[in-house]
Amino acid sequence: MASLAQLKYAMWLSIFLSAFIFGLLVFVIVFFLQLNVFVGLAVALGGSALFILFQYTVGPSIVAATTHLHYLKPGENPWLEKTVKEIADKSGLPMPRLATVPNNTPNAFTFGRSTKSATLAVHEGLLRQLKEDEIKGVIAHELGHVKHKDYIVMTVLSALPLIAYFIAQATLYAGAFSGGGGGRNNKNNSGAALIAIGVIAFIIYILTFLIVMRLSRLREHYADAYSAYVTGNPRELESALAKITYGLSISPKAPEGARAFYIEDPATAKQEIQQIMKNKDEYDLDHDGVLDERELELAMEKESKSTWKQINSLFATHPPTFKRILMLKEIEQEMDSGKYSSDKMYSHV
Repeated sequence: MASLAQLKYAMWLSIFLSAFIFGLLVFVIVFFLQLNVFVGLAVALGGSALFILFQYTVGPSIVAATTHLHYLKPGENPWLEKTVKEIADKSGLPMPRLATVPNNTPNAFTFGRSTKSATLAVHEGLLRQLKEDEIKGVIAHELGHVKHKDYIVMTVLSALPLIAYFIAQATLYAGAFSGGGGGRNNKNNSGAALIAIGVIAFIIYILTFLIVMRLSRLREHYADAYSAYVTGNPRELESALAKITYGLSISPKAPEGARAFYIEDPATAKQEIQQIMKNKDEYDLDHDGVLDERELELAMEKESKSTWKQINSLFATHPPTFKRILMLKEIEQEMDSGKYSSDKMYSHV
């Protein structure tokens, strides 16, 4: 039975494992380049700390600029302001800054440096394509991320795979350029050392990336469960997730950056729906040419069980939509039975 304490434990464990694995990369660099241990550690750890601080400080501004946010003025969208205020008050959270994104796809995300400085951004497509109760479910999901402070952890934690990737790219290029091949002269020896560092850095990039992605998927389940509890209506979030996944899948635009912060990853949505549409005849049980809600659920369930899908999901920022909907249905059944309580809101994660 999951709990909020387990999410916090998963966050700290992810940070520890990523930092430990990244520390091995620092040791490898110091060893292969025969640097002074203290100087090497100081440069590597100091540089990493500065990069993480830079990402934490500048990241929100970059997100705001790249998504073309429009911050709402008081009274500009009374319904959205009122709805967010009600859910924030119920969650014991300060009112976040509200913004809209001039994008026709149905999506939403939160970001910021702290709970008090959080921004909740919704795509214009979400406000147009979803019903009000469905939008409430999405808003409660996003405020769940704020409540859990996981977007702050993700901002910091995601810096480590990036650093490892940059090191891998730089050292592999430098090693190849210097003609690394293991000859006797110093130039070839240094080139071989750089290539070795690059290969190890790339392996460490994959390992830390997998750790970050696992935490990213886990926090989505927790935010879904939180939304179900706050709204008392998991069915609306189920419907919203189905509409969002389908809406994102038919978007002609390529997936944007910072995909982990969205309620649904555009790339994952495209993969889910496109694969189902390839096998549409198999899933269209009544042969009417259209996949209804039940047929789509069965299709998503079957697709999620494929070996390739399970392997591919290890690299995904979000869990398969079917698994999210299945968890919400379990919560819905528990609520209907009258046995649901706030202290067990994460029991189905």
